[in-house]
Amino acid sequence: MKKFVLFFIGFLVVMNGMAQSSSNKDSLARILLAAKEDTDKVILFLNVGEPFENSDPETAKEYYRQALALSKKLGYKAGELKYASYYSSVLNIQGFFDSSLAVNLNALQMAKKMKDSLAIVKASFNVANSYTFLSKNDSTLYYYFQVLPYLEKQKDNRMLSIAYNNLQDIYRRLHQYQKGITYGKAGVAMSRANKDSLKLEYGLTNLGTNYASLHFMDTALACYKEAFEISKKIGDQYGESAAWLNIADIDYQQGRYEAAKKGYTKALKIARELALNETATIALKGLAMYFLQMKNYAAARQYADSSLALAAQNENREQRVKIYKILSNIAYGNQDLISAKEFDSKADQLNDSINNDNLSEITTRYEKEYETSKKESQIKLQQAQLKQKSILNYFLIAGAAALLIISLLTYRNHRHKQKLQQAKIDELETEKQLTATEAVLKGEEQERTRLAKDLHDGLGGMLSGIKFSLSNMKENLIMTPDNAQAFERSIDMLDSSIQEMRRVAHNMMPEMLVRYGLKIALEEFCNEINRSGAIHTNYQFIGTHTTSIDQTVAVTVYRIVQELVNNAIKHAYAQNVLVQLHASEQEKLLTITIEDDGKGFDKNLLTVSKGMGWNNIQNRVDFLKGKIDVNSEPGKGTSVLIEINM
Repeated sequence: MKKFVLFFIGFLVVMNGMAQSSSNKDSLARILLAAKEDTDKVILFLNVGEPFENSDPETAKEYYRQALALSKKLGYKAGELKYASYYSSVLNIQGFFDSSLAVNLNALQMAKKMKDSLAIVKASFNVANSYTFLSKNDSTLYYYFQVLPYLEKQKDNRMLSIAYNNLQDIYRRLHQYQKGITYGKAGVAMSRANKDSLKLEYGLTNLGTNYASLHFMDTALACYKEAFEISKKIGDQYGESAAWLNIADIDYQQGRYEAAKKGYTKALKIARELALNETATIALKGLAMYFLQMKNYAAARQYADSSLALAAQNENREQRVKIYKILSNIAYGNQDLISAKEFDSKADQLNDSINNDNLSEITTRYEKEYETSKKESQIKLQQAQLKQKSILNYFLIAGAAALLIISLLTYRNHRHKQKLQQAKIDELETEKQLTATEAVLKGEEQERTRLAKDLHDGLGGMLSGIKFSLSNMKENLIMTPDNAQAFERSIDMLDSSIQEMRRVAHNMMPEMLVRYGLKIALEEFCNEINRSGAIHTNYQFIGTHTTSIDQTVAVTVYRIVQELVNNAIKHAYAQNVLVQLHASEQEKLLTITIEDDGKGFDKNLLTVSKGMGWNNIQNRVDFLKGKIDVNSEPGKGTSVLIEINM
């Protein structure tokens, strides 16, 4: 079961309202009544609302909305940006992550219009946090690495501790737990040095989650218990509920089921008091797991249904996938095989939908970046043309008395215009070729995705249904031993067909590539080849943790490697193949090396080759504006070296 993690929410907001006394709240409220309608009152609205964030979030939101209304009335743009930071923090606490993202993206656009670099950094940081809650790892890392250089340069330990604590959970989701622990330790150390109890509490919670992912349960439990003590000390009920969930999860995994039930129940009580929807969803799911373990299937089903309803209400698709799997196990426990299959199918369909949405979001963002870059190039070209016209007019006026100078300048201008025109023609031709190639490759990947989904959801479902029907028929048929044995062989062949269909669908659009990136996807591809026994692959990825590879480049490189390895298997009859990627952040260069010990060939044959495989490889390398070098001789194997600028 996934651990419950905590994130810091805004650049300007420090969530310490719960530690403030009721007298402080009353004092601020009295000051507010007497305050003038100016920018100071905007800040006062925010300060009055802050203590209510964790105890009474709706009251906090009402004060923040009043701050926004007054800011708009006064034309106080900085106040509107502060409102976004405070308001989004409450939305995150309540589990309304999509709404929080919309508020922060709007603030980022406002900051860009103001051309305020510091405001842009703050808004970008909040957008990154919102994407963190939505588990959009690609978008989160993009925005975090936009602001980290600024924070490190300014030595802003407060915000760095927030970033490091959130980054450690991103790397946990990417299964890079050691990197997560490295960032987590740095964030916790900064929080201890700053004596910031709240950030220390959240950092320990996330650090414990990374340790638990590596099965260092004692270390994880120590982190959770320290975080729990801090939450009790400062009155952070939100953090306390997270600690109860995490401690209960470890109790459950180690077989202390009654202790786990107590933790889930405590977390659920706090979640209902504070309207913490995600916390309540996970706590209800935990109780469903407890009763499933106790074989009390009726109670387990009741808690699972409640958790599913809450997850659906808040559009929490990842939790719905997990709850469907629990419901499937409950149905199996009740020997209701039809319902179990239905829940498994719903989980698979929803998981595919999440993966497709993530890929669509990444593709759309890069398409927008491409269009923006193209427009900027056109603007620069027009500016260059206007500048040349201005220079020409200046010299024509200044040299009106000298016909020779005018002639020379006219000739010069004519030649320059020809060069600009030719440059524009060359640029448009190149852009046309790039667009055509991109359209072909994008269409290919979209068709692969569609076919993979049709195979998995359509044909896979039909085959599974046939298998289930045959299994039911077997119980009602009277067969000879020979016929029974033939019937069993048919079902085994049907199982093999289902597994083969799923393998084909996975190869057409690997889930690993969409969720975890090129490095993990290629590693899984090579491991799968090894498991098949067709050939032995040795996979190496050389690069730093900061290396970032564009999603379009990643998909294209994956297909290139896939094609070259398949060639080594089908045509070279190789026994071993080396797959090596070297990503150099400093040189902005990605180097791909594929070597095999197969029969080799005369590389001059490539110039007359009509096979689609090699043409596909060449087209993809050309699309990435890369270089390819092939070395091979009969009986001496083959080596392919590809270099791509990132």
